[in-house]
Amino acid sequence: MNPILSTPRMLTDLTVCLLAIGLWQIGEGSWIYAKARLAQLLLQRAWSRTLAGEVQVKPWPWADTWPVARLTVPTLGTDVIVLNGAYGRTLAFGPGYAESSAQPGTPGTTILTGHRDTHFSFMKDLRPGDQLLLQSADGRHRSFHVRERRIAHITRDGIPLRHGGHHLALVTCYPFDSPLPGTPWRYVVIAEEEMNQ
Repeated sequence: MNPILSTPRMLTDLTVCLLAIGLWQIGEGSWIYAKARLAQLLLQRAWSRTLAGEVQVKPWPWADTWPVARLTVPTLGTDVIVLNGAYGRTLAFGPGYAESSAQPGTPGTTILTGHRDTHFSFMKDLRPGDQLLLQSADGRHRSFHVRERRIAHITRDGIPLRHGGHHLALVTCYPFDSPLPGTPWRYVVIAEEEMNQ
């Protein structure tokens, strides 16, 4: 046995140190989820003001984004506010709208992105035919149904941007259970508007 670690004092100090590091790591991980949930509460308030007619309502004074839509998946109990911009600083607080796509509520393909382990974790449970509801800033609701699910490579596969009708593409990192960030794979769900509205 190592004589340095054989003393009770050294073993106690090592145990306390390892316990402190473990608690710190758990706290860091928990903060991500807590921040995401708190942000959605503040975003709900900003969304209410947006529906009342205010433009680019910041959910907190230093925000560089604002709510542009509300996405609901009734069968999965999902209800999230979508932010303008699909940037890392935005996705930390909620799903983001890719500004290169059709604005929510306008004809074309609207692309929404989100993290696989927070706001878009529900995507793994979506099935063809499932209903998605998207409310745009003008208050109008559009109902979509899931048409396709696929895995795409970020440099080889694209999302077709249709210009007629209303289409919705949800994108998140893949695989869902990977502990590694920044994989080159994306999970894509394509939905199209239900025509019986």
